[in-house]
Amino acid sequence: MSSETVVTILCGLAILVGVAGIIIPVLPGSVLIAVSLLAWAIWGGAGTVGWVIFAVAMVFVAAGMAAGALLTGRKLKQHAIPSRSVVVALAAGVVGMFVIPVVGLFAGFAAGLLVSEFLRTRNFPTAARSSWAALKATGLGMLAEFALACLAASTWIIGVWITASGS
Repeated sequence: MSSETVVTILCGLAILVGVAGIIIPVLPGSVLIAVSLLAWAIWGGAGTVGWVIFAVAMVFVAAGMAAGALLTGRKLKQHAIPSRSVVVALAAGVVGMFVIPVVGLFAGFAAGLLVSEFLRTRNFPTAARSSWAALKATGLGMLAEFALACLAASTWIIGVWITASGS
């Protein structure tokens, strides 16, 4: 097995982990995809095709990161949810991850957000509404980033196919 094949396989696995990392925030996400694409362009033996694929896929990665941040941020601002509530939710998510395997991260995030919003507003229905809005905003941002990461991964697959068929 050639070194280019090994690099391609390792980069493919890293891209897969990166795509999963957008949905499972414990794993690295878009940044891992970007680093893997760069590694493949440098050491994957694809030459000019590798750099073209890298450039196109990086547009998707960058757009995904920006869309995720902008969509989430805009919705959180729209519903007047302070950053403090999101930070508390993230901390509770990390704790939940260790307390409840598999779903603890999500359960902890949601519970932490609800508690933080309740302490801020002192009104449970208002806290529940704002927490639900924040959860939807986070989900929307993740969905946009996930879709664009999948496009980046698909672009890389096309590049691998072009490179393999040209050899």
